[in-house]
Amino acid sequence: MNEKLTNSVNGVNLSGSNLPQSDFVGVTAQNGSFQGSALRGSDFTGADLTGSSFRGSDVREANFTNANLTDCDFTSLDLTNANFSEATLVRTKFDAAGLAGAHFSGSQLTDAKLTKTDLSKTTFEHCTFIGVDFHSADLTGQRFDGLTFIGVQFDLPLLKNASFQGATLKNVSFRPVGIWSMKRAVESIRFNGALMDKLTYAALKGLGVDVSDVTVLA
Repeated sequence: MNEKLTNSVNGVNLSGSNLPQSDFVGVTAQNGSFQGSALRGSDFTGADLTGSSFRGSDVREANFTNANLTDCDFTSLDLTNANFSEATLVRTKFDAAGLAGAHFSGSQLTDAKLTKTDLSKTTFEHCTFIGVDFHSADLTGQRFDGLTFIGVQFDLPLLKNASFQGATLKNVSFRPVGIWSMKRAVESIRFNGALMDKLTYAALKGLGVDVSDVTVLA
């Protein structure tokens, strides 16, 4: 099925719809409701979906390249292998979302929530994170090499084997949850070649993280 939707559907209610592989390219669908819908493989490239909700939907393999996802709600749904390259992600909510194989490239995430979500198999490339909340997000083995983080919060134990090599970190905080799990995480996280401000550096050093090969920004 490759259904073409009209170009302007503000406030549309498509909850509970069966629309796999639908064509939403370039549509304006602000404050739309796509809750509990079958949207696997649908194409939202360049769409303006500001304020829309996709709660509980099947959005596997969907394409959100260059889409405006400001204030969108992606709670408790399946986004396996979805593409968010160069999408606008301001206050976007990914809570308890399935993001295995999902791809974020060239995206700036601002005040977004990536909470209670397994991100260990999600790909982030050339991304900037500003004010993002990773509370209870599993980032085991995640590679954040070369990415930028400003005002971000992490749960330290859930960063086991994560890599921030060459990354830039400013005003980043790490919540030390659980003594033993924290100790294992601290020993496994890599910050080689990272750039960070004095407060982030002090916080990591105080937690026992190896910061011997980082550059402290003036």
